Amino acid sequence: MVGERHMELPVSEDLLDLDRQVCFPLYAASNLLGRLYRPLLAELGLTYPQYLVLLVLWRETPQSVGSLGGLLHLDSGTLTPLLKRMELAGLVSRTRDVTDERRVLIALTPKGRDLREPARVLPAALSAQLAIADADVTELRDLVRELVAVLQATLSERR
Repeated sequence: MVGERHMELPVSEDLLDLDRQVCFPLYAASNLLGRLYRPLLAELGLTYPQYLVLLVLWRETPQSVGSLGGLLHLDSGTLTPLLKRMELAGLVSRTRDVTDERRVLIALTPKGRDLREPARVLPAALSAQLAIADADVTELRDLVRELVAVLQATLSERR
């Protein structure tokens, strides 16, 4: 498990060397993947965060704003404006939960639902651009998921 691994460095090693940071390659990979996704998503009129919201809603709609935020690891200050833009674009609807007026539910509109079919090509289109074996991608994804779980647990312990 990621949380159980401990890197022991000699005292003489510079812990602030960029090449020693775990965060930097993850940050760089995220930025570079975003740049690869951008032209593919532009054809659908989407940004990457909008695509992530749609991925969740294509699986199950409606979702509460809180649920979306939890699944996507986005705070309400980031998610609320994103959802408002998606509503203005006609991709989602926002309504108050009749059982709890404090909750806002996000549901796909027909336009948002209809984007699922053309979006099906995105994973294969992105994969075709990467010179990395599918098994390696799967292994990397699983390891990063494990890291996300450890980070989430660490943050939860601080609350």
